[in-house]
Amino acid sequence: MTLETSMRSMKKTLVLIAVAAGLSLAAQPALAEGGAKHPRSGGFSFEGPFGTFDQAQLQRGYKVYREVCASCHSMDLMHFRTLAEPGGPFYDEHQVNAAENRFVKVLAAEVQVPDIDTETGEPIMRDAVPADRFPNPYPNATAAAAGNGGAAPPDLSVMAKARHDGANYIYSLLSGYRAAPAGLKVGPGQYYNPYMAGDLSSYWSGDAHHVPEGGFIAMPPPLQNGQVTYDDDAPETVDQYSKDVAAFIAWASDPKQVQRKQSGVGVLIFLFLFAGVTYMSYRRIWKGVAH
Repeated sequence: MTLETSMRSMKKTLVLIAVAAGLSLAAQPALAEGGAKHPRSGGFSFEGPFGTFDQAQLQRGYKVYREVCASCHSMDLMHFRTLAEPGGPFYDEHQVNAAENRFVKVLAAEVQVPDIDTETGEPIMRDAVPADRFPNPYPNATAAAAGNGGAAPPDLSVMAKARHDGANYIYSLLSGYRAAPAGLKVGPGQYYNPYMAGDLSSYWSGDAHHVPEGGFIAMPPPLQNGQVTYDDDAPETVDQYSKDVAAFIAWASDPKQVQRKQSGVGVLIFLFLFAGVTYMSYRRIWKGVAH
């Protein structure tokens, strides 16, 4: 193959790539029409490489989860003792270990968990202990779906990791319920939320170029002002509840997040110092040597 033929073939390839890129860019507005609204920022203290969790917010978030969310959503990967680990909502620097934390013992004892009687072999319910997992509100996924109109509520253990911009997404979704725009057909058992992913074009009778943002969600608005009583002076509003429980779910999705950040900063400092020592050693060893 001659050089001229190769150049001609390369030009054709570049033209095809440019055309494909142009078509892709032209199609983007149509694909972006509708879609989920970008999450609002919750201004969380744990964001960024040096961020840490607000323990008071985590405690409030656990209360919202326990009193509201836990009636439908499980957290199968969470144990009560995890609440008392360093960085957790009920960590106490004077505790012997997480399982002996006095707050966690009380919180666990408020919940009943299934067990087997060691003498009779019969199923029983008993008070939970710190070693127990958070109880699942349903015995299985089929029962969960049957109790919620056919849509089983998702487990929240790693929800913040499973969604882009996790904590902000959860905060926006919980506080973002809106009345459906005129022209949008909402089916029974469905609720409109602009932060929910979905394609509403087939349910929209208005201008095809202005499809509403968001999608439908089977969960009705779970929070109301004054629904949960706080022990501090934080506002008892839907917005505050949403922020607090989003922070708690974010912590539960990664309880070691702060420790990992601190370790990372320490490693970076070590590498910086090591690089400086290495450079000075290099200059000292090769000083006066031509190379």
